[in-house]
Amino acid sequence: MLIIVAILLWCGKLAVRIFCFDTFVIPSHSMEPTLIPGDKIIVNKILYGARIYRDFNFSRDGVTLHSFRTNGLRDIQRGDIVVFNMPYHDGCDTMKFIINYVYCKRCIGQPGDSVSIRNGYYINDNTPDTLGCKEMQSMLAQTPDSLLGNIMPTIPYDNHMAQWTIKDFGPLYIPRRGDRIDITPTTATLYRLLIEWERHCRLTIDWQHNRVLAGDHPISRHTFTHDYFFMAGDNAPDSRDSRYIGLIPDDYIIGIATRIEYSRDRGTGELQWNRILKKL
Repeated sequence: MLIIVAILLWCGKLAVRIFCFDTFVIPSHSMEPTLIPGDKIIVNKILYGARIYRDFNFSRDGVTLHSFRTNGLRDIQRGDIVVFNMPYHDGCDTMKFIINYVYCKRCIGQPGDSVSIRNGYYINDNTPDTLGCKEMQSMLAQTPDSLLGNIMPTIPYDNHMAQWTIKDFGPLYIPRRGDRIDITPTTATLYRLLIEWERHCRLTIDWQHNRVLAGDHPISRHTFTHDYFFMAGDNAPDSRDSRYIGLIPDDYIIGIATRIEYSRDRGTGELQWNRILKKL
């Protein structure tokens, strides 16, 4: 009887983690001051819908993600703190899924928005609201470029285009499902990884002849089949986020962080009582 009860409890806990809530520990300073290393956050999967795997073919080298999502209560909103799998990896020129490679950032741009950065401050053309941590963006704005060094350049990292930086970026349009764009060397450079992921083929960008090939065939238009998001850390001077890595596809989102379950000091291991069940 005890074995049956233990099995049922284990199955119940697993079901809650899959369909409702999960927890993750913050390892870095990228979301300071909102989240600090040692915070254990509660991630709500009900709001956006739980991601269910179609297979369990996982690898540390990265695989193609096969999944579907249950119906959620709402979409990801600007300002949400979102937990997602990082789709871009060092030394890899394609989007790949690694199950335990997880990031936590704030949504600065939804599908259909255009995001810019001016003098270190985020601007979203669809809202007058301040997005992210204004205090940290102010710190970035006041930091001399000479002290920022090699963290200044951002996507798209192509000498054919004007060089964007963490202080002067965009505007970058964030595609939504159903958007159709003309494919030019410029748009192909901005959205190359997204288009290659959706079409399952490599793009060849020929600036000299002003054309783009998908595999061996010319491509002039593309209709996006996924929603994408611009995610950024609150610690604007020190966060690896969409400024550097690009946009995050809907399939890679795990859920929305809603509370800090508890927090332990990374140095002493002591419980930080003022952060227990703190709402985000």
